[in-house]
Amino acid sequence: MTITIRDATEADIPAIFEVRTSVRENHLSVAQMAELGITSETISQMLGEQPCIWVAVDGGRVIGFSVADAADACVFAAFVRPEWAGQGIGRRLMERAEAFLFDRHSSIWLHTDGTSRAAGFYERLGWERMPDVANRDARFEKHRPQTRS
Repeated sequence: MTITIRDATEADIPAIFEVRTSVRENHLSVAQMAELGITSETISQMLGEQPCIWVAVDGGRVIGFSVADAADACVFAAFVRPEWAGQGIGRRLMERAEAFLFDRHSSIWLHTDGTSRAAGFYERLGWERMPDVANRDARFEKHRPQTRS
């Protein structure tokens, strides 16, 4: 298994949607994403503005992705095909998104279902759960590591 993480390209957009619709937790259909304003066109626009989407690839097949929103200092999405879960791919995708955001911000955040497996995953990566988020949602924050002089 040789998994590579690279910047996404326009050609990866269909595969990104395939990964996103393959997940069991936090599943959304293409139609549901469109209702939220997440379409091939909006993903293409994001890619055109800056390299803020990364894909995990195995033998040419996209098996995961992460997306960061530089303007909002947040990790917008991170998903791995269910059959590839637990192999460190999500961690590598998050590292790429975090590095991108920490180049621009000292503090970053994300939202997820606070009862999901993803919530525990983010905690294991050093994200801090913030109090008082509505419903089942949880806000997580992370601060740029201090460098030694």
